[in-house]
Amino acid sequence: MGAGHGHGPVTEHAGGRYRARLAAAFALTASFFTVELVAGLLSGSLALVSDAGHMAADVVALGAALFATRIATRPDRSGRRTYGSYRAEVFASGLTVLIMLGVGTYVLVAGIRRVGQDAEVASGTMLVVGGIGLAINVASLLLLRGGSKESLNVRGAYFEVIADAAGSVGVMVAGVLIIVTGQPVWDVVVAVAIAVFVVVRAVTLGRQVLAVLGQHAPEGIDPEAVATSLGAIPGVAQVHDLHVWALTSGMNVATAHLVATSRGDEPDVLDAARDVLEEQFGITHATLQVEAPNRDGCAELTW
Repeated sequence: MGAGHGHGPVTEHAGGRYRARLAAAFALTASFFTVELVAGLLSGSLALVSDAGHMAADVVALGAALFATRIATRPDRSGRRTYGSYRAEVFASGLTVLIMLGVGTYVLVAGIRRVGQDAEVASGTMLVVGGIGLAINVASLLLLRGGSKESLNVRGAYFEVIADAAGSVGVMVAGVLIIVTGQPVWDVVVAVAIAVFVVVRAVTLGRQVLAVLGQHAPEGIDPEAVATSLGAIPGVAQVHDLHVWALTSGMNVATAHLVATSRGDEPDVLDAARDVLEEQFGITHATLQVEAPNRDGCAELTW
């Protein structure tokens, strides 16, 4: 029986590569939050206040994402975190989901309560502040766009900023509609639309977070295809106990037991299996066990 642990060169995880950009987006967002909140309270605009609330969620989410990238790179001194702290980024994404759901729910409730009220809304302030907010959101999106394709943590922050950019556009649209129609009800309509958009984004991200925490196969990797490729390796008679999951974004992990067709083939099978996983599926961290033929050591496993 042969066993091996294979991995490629040690590289920085996906979220860590975008730490500086997360920091810049955090600084931009935090600097604008107070301005928008004060403007919303003074103007009486629910759309501005709701967008400021979402901006506050951005500040917390970006801060959590930034902090998580720092934790993920810390060495473990306890000896108990055998996988390190990389999943701190996934937990930060989960916090972002909860924040987005909370903000969306609050705005929906506030919008419903304001229906029928004849509130005074300063539409000019909405246009100016909404325009400034949109500019900041676009700058943050440009900073985070690349990382959103590689890191679930950065993707959570990116979704937050997308929702906030939509909020800024909504605030401007509401301001224009109020000026044109003279009806302040548009402020409520746009605020509710922003809330619905935020909730939908939160659900989408939440499903991705749960997939990682549930140790589902990473997106784009079919376990059946992995088993078929491993089974096609010369010298492999059977593949079983295959598990493929994501530790965090950009860090896919696999374990498998391979039954050799004859004794003595174990070293060659082990090397070939490592190559298949890395070259065909991008899995550089794999723990493989090669078993001699007619060995029943794993026959009793039920999971």
